[in-house]
Amino acid sequence: MEYLELFLKSIFIDNMVFAFFLGMCSYLAVSKKVSTAVGLGAAVIFVLAITVPLNFLLDKYILREGALVWLGPEYADYDLSFLTFILFIATIATMVQLVEIVVEKFSPALYNSLGIFLPLIAVNCAILGGSLFMQQKEFATISHAAVYGIGSGIGWFLAILAIAAIREKIRYSNVPAPLRGLGITFILTGLMAIGFMSFGGMLTGGEEEKKETKAVQVEEEKTTKEVAENTNVTTLK
Repeated sequence: MEYLELFLKSIFIDNMVFAFFLGMCSYLAVSKKVSTAVGLGAAVIFVLAITVPLNFLLDKYILREGALVWLGPEYADYDLSFLTFILFIATIATMVQLVEIVVEKFSPALYNSLGIFLPLIAVNCAILGGSLFMQQKEFATISHAAVYGIGSGIGWFLAILAIAAIREKIRYSNVPAPLRGLGITFILTGLMAIGFMSFGGMLTGGEEEKKETKAVQVEEEKTTKEVAENTNVTTLK
């Protein structure tokens, strides 16, 4: 249940596009056709699914303060956190190069349609954002990081797929001239972001109920303890 909740939250509540507006350059540029949006979205899912767990291992065993203790007690005071951005981006660039080679080999048409935006995944802020959010959330295990990476990728994929499908449809609509192009796209993105915000209450309502229940239990225990103490005092008298 914990993994399912994390997975759904990373898709709908912490959506890279609609919650944080990360990766907007690729989202806007490659969302004119559904076919190209699907290809780029699948590439983003793959890159996030690989780089977030890899960067989790880098952060846990190399970058954190005291992470090098596994090399020996003399390395316990080392802090390599200043290398976080360099190593994270190096990992992402490596995976993007792998994706580019695979797409060019097996789908030249998709490779040509994506153009410059495929190698630009390496500097897509949604990809780096996934690793930085992973570091901020301080996941306990690599499986949590993997679930978060896959969920974040699927969330970005759904966002670009939805806007691409809508943009294909509105080509035949009578959109006012000042709003044609990016204007109507930004408006649609804002409306979809509002829609995705509605999932927040569905997935966090249980947590609030648990917190309220726990608070009531603590209050009842406190009252019971006070009554017991008063009873003991009366008995002693």
